[in-house]
Amino acid sequence: MSIQAARAADVLTQLSAEVRLLTLAELVRRGRDGASVGELRYAMDLPLAKVGDACARLVALGLATGSGNGFYRARLEGLREAAAAVDRQQPIAALLAEYPQLRGNFSHGRLTSMPPTLGERYGLLGELLMRFLALDGLYDEDEINRRLAEVTGDVAAVRRMLVDTGWLERDRAGTTYGPGRAVPQGAPAAR
Repeated sequence: MSIQAARAADVLTQLSAEVRLLTLAELVRRGRDGASVGELRYAMDLPLAKVGDACARLVALGLATGSGNGFYRARLEGLREAAAAVDRQQPIAALLAEYPQLRGNFSHGRLTSMPPTLGERYGLLGELLMRFLALDGLYDEDEINRRLAEVTGDVAAVRRMLVDTGWLERDRAGTTYGPGRAVPQGAPAAR
């Protein structure tokens, strides 16, 4: 695990503590104005020491800023940075960077929607997925499904799309799959 991914995991673990999460939510609710520890304590009906500790931990995590006089503001960039670090760890992230037209079809390294038509982006999605699969021979359906499951929840639909667009070929029995056409090497051509 990378240092960034470990830090992201720590941020999420620290937010699993109810008081910290409530404190961050209250700071977010207050927006740019922020709040003092006393105001937070009153709003959340919690002991001052617990709220102060939560604020200090949020500052240490980069999720809040403190003025030094007990006044705090949410810093949501810290959550965005943690989410981006997790996204970079997804198996398809490096390849997806080369297909900016398809970023809208993915969320956190997972295919969330198919392109709306059989047009150019459909072919690009097939190319991206075949580069991800990196097939160098014949594979049974279970192996293809296992690999596709790393990036999609609808394995059958994606596998079918790859067959329909010619990127993937299957035998007559429908149990063995292999590359249907050569996957271009390097970055995709600008389209």
